[in-house]
Amino acid sequence: MTLKRFLDETASSNPAPGGGSVAALAGALGTSLSEMVANLTIGKEKYAGVEKEMAMATESCKELRGKLLHLVDEDTKAFNGVMAAFKMAKETDDEKKARSAAIQKGYKEAALVPLETARTCGKVLHLAKMMAEKGNSNSITDAGVAALMARGGLRGAAMNVSVNLGSIKDEGFVKTTCEEVTLLLAESEKLENEIMEIVREKLSQ
Repeated sequence: MTLKRFLDETASSNPAPGGGSVAALAGALGTSLSEMVANLTIGKEKYAGVEKEMAMATESCKELRGKLLHLVDEDTKAFNGVMAAFKMAKETDDEKKARSAAIQKGYKEAALVPLETARTCGKVLHLAKMMAEKGNSNSITDAGVAALMARGGLRGAAMNVSVNLGSIKDEGFVKTTCEEVTLLLAESEKLENEIMEIVREKLSQ
């Protein structure tokens, strides 16, 4: 769908697309800005020493953007899967058992999709840092915004992981997922702070 239609659909009373899809879109926007900075660096004599790195970065950005756009849709599908499970028949014991299993499976998928979004946004942050450090200094604010979008996407995805974990009975799954989310959040905070410091320094020059 077009961006306008996506925004209109998100603004409607339909519960999906929701925060998880928007988080993935934020990360995708971060990849677009990072790739733009790389493209504005390639071919400039001043940055000839990093041209190969920038060319490789553009390919990484394309790959991550495609993945995040896919996750925009996957998040909506995962939410719809949970809702479908709740609508299953529950008249007999067998039906109740099947419904309960489907709900748990749905919640796990609804947690795993934003977890992948968070992981991918973390990779975008690393690319944004490269752009801030080595990219065309005339586009330093674009690298900064790329970082903010990626961090926002990661944090938003992490919240969507957490809200689904609250309904999952598999304690081992919950524990390992919580641990990974905690690490992703901590690393992303560190990266964002480092990037913003680079941005501030270059803006003051």
